[in-house]
Amino acid sequence: MQWRSRVRLVDEVAQELRERIYAGTYEAGMPLRQEQLAEELQVSRTPLREALRVLEREGLLKSEPGRGARVVSADIKKLLDAYQLREVIDGLAARLAARSEDVEARQALAKMVADQHAALEPWHAAGYVLSNVEFHVAVIELADNEYLAGQIPLVRMTSQVFMPVGPVEKERATLAVSEHQLVAEAIAAGEAEEAERLARAHITTTIKRLSEGAMPPKKGHAQ
Repeated sequence: MQWRSRVRLVDEVAQELRERIYAGTYEAGMPLRQEQLAEELQVSRTPLREALRVLEREGLLKSEPGRGARVVSADIKKLLDAYQLREVIDGLAARLAARSEDVEARQALAKMVADQHAALEPWHAAGYVLSNVEFHVAVIELADNEYLAGQIPLVRMTSQVFMPVGPVEKERATLAVSEHQLVAEAIAAGEAEEAERLARAHITTTIKRLSEGAMPPKKGHAQ
C-alpha cells in the first residue's frame, strides 16, 4: 500500500477498510484480525486499532470481548429498524435537495437514474446496487446539511453491507428505478414537498417488502 500522508494515516486506513466493507471484500459478520490486517495494509497496530475504533463508532464494526472486531451483520429486525430511520433521512434529504440553488446538480440526478436503467437490461445486480447507493448519497449531499450527511454510512450500510439479508431482485430494482426517477424529477423541478413525499414512499415500499418477506406464509398459501 502507498499511503498518502502519515499525518492522516488513521483516516486513510479507516477509508480503505470502509471501502472494502462496502465492496463486500469483508462480508457482514466477518471477523477482522489485526495481525492479518496490519500485514495486508502494511501499517503498525496503533493506527490500525484507531481506524477500527472509527469504523466501530460509525456502526460498521462491532467489537466483542475476546473475539476482536467483526463486520456488523443484521437480521430482518435490525434491517427494518434501520430503514425506519432511512424513511426520515431520505425524505428530509429530498426536500432540502429540491430547495438547493444548484440547479445543475439537481438536474444531474436524472443521469444517475439513467445509469440505473442501464443496469436493468441486461440485469446486473452489482451495478444496480452501486448506482442505487450513489443516487441516495447524491441526494443527501445535494441537501447540504452536515448533520444529514453524517447519516451517509447508514445509507451505505443498509444498501450494501446488509445486502445478504435483503437480496436485490430485478423486479424490485425495476420498480425502485421508476421511483427514483419520480424523486429526481421532483427535485429537478424544485418541488420540495412532493420530493419528500415520493422519497419517503420509496423507502416505505422497501419496508413493506422486507416485512412481508419476514412473515411466515398463511396456511394454505405457497411460499
